[in-house]
Parts: sequence; structure tokens; C-alpha cells
Amino acid sequence: MKSVPLQAYQRTQVRRGEVKKLRAAGRVPATIYGRQAKPQNLELNSKEIADLINHSVSETMLVDLAVADDARARRLALVQDVQHHPLDGKVLHVDFHEVAEDEKVTIMVPLETVGEPAGVKNGGVLEHVLFKLKVRSLPKDLPEQILVDVTPLEIGKTIHLGDLKAPAGVEILGGKHISVISCALPRTEEVVEATAATEAAPGAADVEMIKEKKEDGTEEAPAKAGEKAPAKSGDKAAAKPGEKAPAEKGAEKKPAAKAEKKK
Repeated sequence: MKSVPLQAYQRTQVRRGEVKKLRAAGRVPATIYGRQAKPQNLELNSKEIADLINHSVSETMLVDLAVADDARARRLALVQDVQHHPLDGKVLHVDFHEVAEDEKVTIMVPLETVGEPAGVKNGGVLEHVLFKLKVRSLPKDLPEQILVDVTPLEIGKTIHLGDLKAPAGVEILGGKHISVISCALPRTEEVVEATAATEAAPGAADVEMIKEKKEDGTEEAPAKAGEKAPAKSGDKAAAKPGEKAPAEKGAEKKPAAKAEKKK
């Protein structure tokens, strides 16, 4: 990864109100970390850092940081984290990680595919399992991205982490069995139609067939659709129109109360 020059300035504004005024003046607050020195507050030109990010493949960049009026005027650093405004996307804060030229570092780099898979030509669908890979190398050997040729990928096949060829001087970290990219067979129209028909048709569970036992132990045939189930023995007969329902068994008429005699 080739380092790009970036101008930085020492920063003394650390409070929220001061940082807000700093952004309004066209500056972006930043902080640089490293094992060789304590964390230091910096500020950047907002337009310069925005142009640098927009013209880069990813936000993980190697910068040759020049700090004005500082004892250590030049530092090699990686852009570790960039905070953006949730609405307009403007850069709010940048974190740098100082590195040494002879020290290996570990970063996440984007994964990109090259070519059209053979399985896609036959109706398959390309599926990305991983979009970033963890790599380790010297700063000068760090790749901006890892390209994977997916042209020979057939339907049902998968490219694993162990199948990837790392650039010279770069080590790809992670289990060799981890899936990276695969080509899957999509659901066909016939499968979709069959599934829809199965969901629309009433199942056997929708029609409940109940067999009732008679008092003598025999079973009655279930009632057909549209017919009323036969009345059980002992059930009350249905009253005809204009007739009163028969009185229940055991119900007796109570004698009318006698009128009280006048004294």
C-alpha cells in the first residue's frame, strides 16, 4: 500500500463546544495513537481529508502524516477509524494508528470479485459470505483490496478462505474452511408455484371427522357436508313452528298460590 501525504496540525480544543466551533471553521478533529508515543490531538483540513477518502478504495489508508510545529514532524500512520455525520456524511473525526516501516500490522481490507461465474450463466446466484478479510503484513505490502476470480465457480460450489491466493508478503488470517463466496441455485418457478398451491389448498386437518359412539357401543357414521348430524338418543325433539317446546322430564307444575283471605 502506497502512503499518501496528509497535512495535520496540533490541536488544543478538546471540549464539546470548542470542537463544534472547530468543525464550523472547516477543520476536522483527529487523534493519533501508537506504542512509541502518547495519544496526541490533531486537526485536519476538512476538504483535504474528505477528498482523500472519496478517492480511495477504502477508508483504510496509509498516510505520511506531517504535523506542523511538532518535534516529530513526520509520522507513518494508518487511518484506523473515520466517524461520519449520520445525515450528510461529512467527516466528524479521524483516528490514526502510528506504525513502523519494519513492523507488521493487521488490518481489514475489502474483498472484490472479478469475472462472471459459470454458475450464474446457468441460472445460479452469486452469494458473498465475507465482504472484508483480515490480513497481516508490513505497511508497504498492505493491499488496498483483495481480488478473487470467480469465473470458474459452478452452481453448488464454494470458495473457502484456504482457496484464496494472498499477494506477496501478505498473510490472510482466519480458518481455511471459512466460506467466502458461493454460487447457489435459486428457487425455481415450479417450486414457488407448488409451495403456493400447498398453502392455498385446505389440508386434511381443516376438516374434522368425528365419530360418536351410541349408547350400545356402536359408532355412528360422520355427517356429510351440508347434512345435520343425527340427534342423539335422549335429546329433546325439536319444536315445530307454532308449538311449545316439550317440558323437560321431572319438571312439575307448581300449584298456583292461593289468594289470601280477607280478614
